[in-house]
Amino acid sequence: MCWRGMSRIRSRPLLIIPMLFMPLVLVVSFTGAFSSLTRIPGYGTGSTFNWMTPYAVLHGAMFGGLGGATATADDMESGFFDRLLLAPGGRLPLISGTVAYSALRSIIPTTAVLLVAVPSGLELGGGPTAVVLLYLAAAVMAAVLCLVGLAVVYRKGTMRSVMPVQILAFSMMFMSTGQVPLDFMDGWLFHVARLNPATSVMRFARQGFIGDITWSVTWPGLVAMAVMVSATVVAAATSMTKLSR
Repeated sequence: MCWRGMSRIRSRPLLIIPMLFMPLVLVVSFTGAFSSLTRIPGYGTGSTFNWMTPYAVLHGAMFGGLGGATATADDMESGFFDRLLLAPGGRLPLISGTVAYSALRSIIPTTAVLLVAVPSGLELGGGPTAVVLLYLAAAVMAAVLCLVGLAVVYRKGTMRSVMPVQILAFSMMFMSTGQVPLDFMDGWLFHVARLNPATSVMRFARQGFIGDITWSVTWPGLVAMAVMVSATVVAAATSMTKLSR
């Protein structure tokens, strides 16, 4: 399943364009629009690229992760997925292979954003470790969104069913510390962003770009990612079980 997905990208390179467009637009536009925030005490960095690059990466990775769910919906509409269900073997590879494909897809927007941000002023204070953590967070968030998408697609079986998951991805990212620190927020947004697991993942991904890499920031991000993966795996597996029946 993973190899089939990657082969689809090689045979249809235009599939890469949607994965690149949104994160590149975010990192270019937001670093310009929010550049004055660096002069406010407490923002955390003197370069907006240090703040916005991980945000753009995770944004692109989450939407790239939906590619696995979209491909599954396409297979279901064409009837090819019925052949996969009738094939000998378990159902787990249908999920794990699709998730692996989505995680690998996250490498494309992550690399593209870094190639734009590094020459533009991104500071790699944490060195290679910071880059590894960023790629890890991107792969996990891509897998999470893929699993959410699969949980919905297995029940609905149409391409249109992926649209609500896109809204969820937008909401998670915009109602987090993607654009400004938590201390800059007020009202209901502050409380939502504080409880949003994407905030912990964002702090995890920003290590080495803003401040040092510390365990106090690492473990909440790991816990948030583990909880999201566990919950979405259960949701996707439950939907697959009902689909098989």
